[in-house]
Amino acid sequence: MTKLLERFSQLVEVVAGLLLGACTILVVASAIGRYLFNFPIPDAFDLSRLLIGGCIMWGFASVGYRGSHIKVDLFVEMMGPRMRKAVNVFAWSMLLFFVLLLTWKMFERVLSAYHSNESTFDLRIAVWPVMTIIWLGTAASVVTVSVRLYLIATGRGSLESIDDVEQGESHVDR
Repeated sequence: MTKLLERFSQLVEVVAGLLLGACTILVVASAIGRYLFNFPIPDAFDLSRLLIGGCIMWGFASVGYRGSHIKVDLFVEMMGPRMRKAVNVFAWSMLLFFVLLLTWKMFERVLSAYHSNESTFDLRIAVWPVMTIIWLGTAASVVTVSVRLYLIATGRGSLESIDDVEQGESHVDR
């Protein structure tokens, strides 16, 4: 199971990286076209903002599993192990609740864009396929946050410092 979770997490990270790379190439190519040839790539702004949304949501899915996000745990670190676990389970349960809400609302947004034939300004490219990529990132976040919550609740995972990740130790192996 650990290997499956790691593979899924790596897949999520690859998708986030590919989206970020595509967005970077698009923005740089459009800027070069605009400033050197006075001809930017049509719809570069619309497509880049949608790709950035995908980058954020797929990156969030990765953080959901790794648990390596910015957190202020001054008071939690002073608690005993049982109370710390209870606080972490509560916090990750709340995160899962909000990720579920975000996934639901993003799905509604994809349906709205599809049914209204929403498209980009210049080339009239339908935006619902890219919004679906963003929605898939939120759905992946539901999976990764659920797995992290399960690992914390069953005592198989924790939210220790990022030092473990930097040293190459997997949170699942602990």
